[in-house]
Amino acid sequence: MWYNASSGVSRLESWKRNLVVLWLGVFLSNASYTMVVPFLSLYLFELGVNKQTVNLWSGIIFSAAFFVGAIMAPYWGARADQTGKRRMAIRAGISLTVVYLLAAFVRNPWELLAVRMLQGFVSGFVPASMAIVASSVPQNKMGWSLGIMQTAGATGGILGPLFGGLLSEFFGMRLAFVVSSVTILLATAAVWLFVKEEKIVQSQVKHRVIEDIKAAWHNRILMKMLALLFIVQLVYMVLQPLLTLYVTQLQGQVEGAVLSSGIIFSLSGIAGIIAAPYWGKIGQQKGFFNILYIALIGAGIVNAAQFLSGDLWTFGTVQFVFGLFISGVLPAVNTIVVEHTDADFRGRAFGLTTSANQLGSMVGPILGGLLGSLAGIRFVFVCTGTMLVIVGLVVWKYLAKRKVSVPYQDSFH
Repeated sequence: MWYNASSGVSRLESWKRNLVVLWLGVFLSNASYTMVVPFLSLYLFELGVNKQTVNLWSGIIFSAAFFVGAIMAPYWGARADQTGKRRMAIRAGISLTVVYLLAAFVRNPWELLAVRMLQGFVSGFVPASMAIVASSVPQNKMGWSLGIMQTAGATGGILGPLFGGLLSEFFGMRLAFVVSSVTILLATAAVWLFVKEEKIVQSQVKHRVIEDIKAAWHNRILMKMLALLFIVQLVYMVLQPLLTLYVTQLQGQVEGAVLSSGIIFSLSGIAGIIAAPYWGKIGQQKGFFNILYIALIGAGIVNAAQFLSGDLWTFGTVQFVFGLFISGVLPAVNTIVVEHTDADFRGRAFGLTTSANQLGSMVGPILGGLLGSLAGIRFVFVCTGTMLVIVGLVVWKYLAKRKVSVPYQDSFH
């Protein structure tokens, strides 16, 4: 029976409550992030960066947080397993509240770079939230639950750019940073007040990050998922510092580019809300490796098709279709990771997946800035689309070789 004697409530009720509250928390967290981060390229103009160097500065600014975050994520994951995932979510939320507020007062790109590095140091709200969900939901609800959590990020990805674009257009980006600070604070308050976690029995054994990495190295499926996450996130983040600039290029002027970009970014999020729960449900029935290669190949073909977009309407439509496919990747990867790691390794597993994401997010914007400067943004669409198709074909070949999806007995022990 799903029952938690210490709290006097059924575990069944507890995981449902946690799922609802953490959905709201991840939604608010992603909204606070996307209110400001997609527009950092344009914020650099306000900080005195010229058009000749904005692509390179954009890549550096985007990558800074991810570089530090990649280093810190395994540590925060180990702390989550040791002291509690809820505590780590609250720690990250309060810290990010301060960081976003600081970003509203920077005076030059160097100060913005320092704030972004601090953001990477303290981040971890979303992976901690995902780890709580993965540790509390029944196994037969895992794919569906993680798909639902994906919609939280996608919903935040819709409203964040829209609201951030409106705020920036009418009040300036500095106010957008202040509002994003308040938003993540609300998410943190929701976790603090309503999320319950089973009592953590603190181990006397201190987990060392290098030991966790060595342990993960022997888990073949986990290592494959980490490599896949790195590549997919690299490809995805190659485009991030360039999309707002591409929107500016398509409409022919900087004025109104933030609002236009916010609307177009939101289309991908809308697609994610529609598609992610279905990806999770189908994956539960057909196998999540099958979902992976279909989503990757589809996303790659559509992403390359952005090369042909010559106006905002076409670009927005392609972004929507891209969102339908790419939203299937994370629920599939997260569920595979959960199914192939022990419960007491979940926080560290999500820390490692976050680290892989952060490393891809670090390399991607720098690579995108260089490619965009040297060959143009349209060429970048073709390169990234091709990479996604190749990764999808590798997953398909892996499945074809094994003939069946990997069984649970290959899990980490």
